[in-house]
Amino acid sequence: MAGPTPEAPRSPRPSKHVAPEGLYETAQHYVGDLVYGANDGVLTTFAVVAGVTGGALPATAVVVVGMANLVADGLSMGVGNDLGIRARESALERQGRPEEESQPARHGVATFLAFAAAGFVPLFPYLVPGAGDEFTPAACLAFTTLFGVGAARSLVTASRWWVSGLEMLGLGILVAIAAYATGAGVARLIQNGAG
Repeated sequence: MAGPTPEAPRSPRPSKHVAPEGLYETAQHYVGDLVYGANDGVLTTFAVVAGVTGGALPATAVVVVGMANLVADGLSMGVGNDLGIRARESALERQGRPEEESQPARHGVATFLAFAAAGFVPLFPYLVPGAGDEFTPAACLAFTTLFGVGAARSLVTASRWWVSGLEMLGLGILVAIAAYATGAGVARLIQNGAG
C-alpha cells in the first residue's frame, strides 16, 4: 500500500516590499511608525503630567506614573504595531496577495523608540532638582516637541511643515486640557466625598 502523497513544495510568496536604502528612504519607510510613536509618547506622557498636576498630587507621582507609562505604553504600542502588521500580512497571504512588509518587528521597534524618546520630554523638568514649577516648562517642552514632530513629518511627506506642526500641536493642547480637567475633577470629587 502506497503512503500518502507528499505535498508539493509551496512557491515563495511574491513580495512588493522594497527595503529602504539610505537615511532619507529609511525615514520615509518608517515615518508612520515614528510619527505614531512620538505623537502618542508626548501626548500620553503629558496627559499623565497634566492629570496628576490637575489632581494636585506631588511631583514624585508624575515621575513614577510617567516612567511607568513610558515603559508599559511604549512596549504595548511597539508590540501592537508589530502584531497589527503581521495580522495584515497574514490576511493578504490568505487573499493570495503579495507581501507588503517583510520586517514587522522593525516597525514595532521604531514605534517604541519614538514613543520613549518623545515621551521622556515632558518628564524632564520633573527630574531636574530644585526646578520649582515643573508643569509650565513640561507643557512648553511637550507642545514644542509636538509641533517639531509634526513639522519634521513634512521632510518626507507632501505636507506643509507649518500645517503638520499646527495639526499635532492643536490635538496635543486638546488632550492636555482634557487630562488636566479630568485630574482636577476627580480630585474634587474625592475631596468632596471625603469631606
